[in-house]
Order: sequence, then structure tokens, then C-alpha cells
Amino acid sequence: MPDPTIQAGDERDLRLALELADLADALTLSRYGAADLKVQTKPDLTPVTEADQAVERALRERLAQARPDDQIVGEEYGGAAAAGRCWIVDPIDGTKSYVRGLPTWSTLIALEQAGHGLVSVVSMPALGRRWWARRGAGAFADGRPIRVSEVSALADAQLLWSGFEEWDAIGGIDRLLALGRACWRSRGIGDAWQYMLVAEGAAEFACDPEAKLWDLAAVRLIVEEAGGRFTDLTGAVTAAGGSGLASNGLLHDAALGLLAPPGLGTTQLGQS
Repeated sequence: MPDPTIQAGDERDLRLALELADLADALTLSRYGAADLKVQTKPDLTPVTEADQAVERALRERLAQARPDDQIVGEEYGGAAAAGRCWIVDPIDGTKSYVRGLPTWSTLIALEQAGHGLVSVVSMPALGRRWWARRGAGAFADGRPIRVSEVSALADAQLLWSGFEEWDAIGGIDRLLALGRACWRSRGIGDAWQYMLVAEGAAEFACDPEAKLWDLAAVRLIVEEAGGRFTDLTGAVTAAGGSGLASNGLLHDAALGLLAPPGLGTTQLGQS
């Protein structure tokens, strides 16, 4: 049931977010696969391309014109989420895929107020796909309404996950394997696409052991508006918890019970 204390998303904000996605798509596609694409390594040892930076600059410039009073947080140029309205941008989610020629990268755009999503867009132009949501108005994929699955047994569920190396880095690979073995099927999809597949009902779980706010803010609202549930791996209802778990809602607690970090009591799961 919708939380009456959280305001609905504004259609005008959604139109602006879709406009921003159009702008991003034009820039990212123009450099995708370019032989002279410039790639640098950031201090955290992750790659950044000239396209990442160009997209975020362009989106910040447009937002400064259209919503000058709103805050902006982006992967490349930072910023801090405030109590008021805040746009959260990941210019290219999946930069490693972008660099290597895998078409599963995306641009993520979200508008939050006090940590609650109002509108969001996930655009995957190399695949010709786009998802969006407005709080209180449902979730959509390429213009059609989407809904999570009604699978209610773990043995019938499909699990999507990010790379083994990411789970290994936090000492969580055994927990991921435990969930995978309990499910009917698993696939390593990763990045934003895995969450969109949960929102569409193609899978029951998608998870990330480590992720930033800009990786998860847009996907969280789409999953929730599609009828699903989104938390971090401790069960907190947030996109800012450093990890992500999306489900169809019916099986969320079962997944948390297997994926939650050691030492987290079962009574804590799902609290926020």
C-alpha cells in the first residue's frame, strides 16, 4: 500500500527526466565503439571515459536551466544528497561493458526528495530499451506497463547476480551460492539490467554486494512501482546502503536470510 506521507511524482519532472535520457543517449551512442575513445582509471581503480564525463556535464547544465533550485549528485562530479529535491545521475552505469563493447550499459536518472524516489529513468540505448517510473503512477518499459512476477516458491525462482569477483571481494560468494542453489535457475546479468528484468517479471531476484547511490536510486523506484521490493543486503529500505537486493516481494525475506552479512540477526532483517 502506498505510503501517504510520500508525495507522488510530478509528470513534468518525468518529462524532464526522459528529455535528459534522450540527451544522454545521443552522447553515449556517438562514442560507443569509437576506436579513439579516451579511457582513464579513477582513484578507486574503476574506468571512466570521456563519454561518462560529457554526459554528466550535459545533464548538469540542462538541470541547472530547468531546475536551478534542485541539488544534483553524479558519479563523476559528486555532490551530496540533501533533504530537498535531488537529481541522482549515473551517466554510464556499466562503464566496463561500454569500453569492452557489451551493449548492456545504461544511463540512470532519478529524482528523490528526502531519500524517497519521485521519478526515474533507466535508458539502454545500445539495446533500444528504456524503463521509467513516477511514484504513484506505476512502472513502464518502452511505453507498456510492467509488473513483477507472482512466483512464490524459492525453488521456482530465478536469480540474477553481478560478477563473482564482486561477491568474493566482500567475502559473500558462499552466501550468493547458497541462494543460487536454493533457486530454480541463476544468471550473471549485473548492472541495472538485472533490476529491470525483476521489474518486468522475468526474474525474482537481482542483487549487488557493493553499489553506490547513483547505481541504485533509479532502479529502486522502478522495481517498487512495478510492485516489487527493494532493500540493501541488511534489509534497510534504501538505495544508499552500499548494496542492493530487488525481488518480486513475495520472496524477499527468504533471500535476505541467505544473503545478509554474518552477525545480522534474523530479527533485524527487513527493519528500516
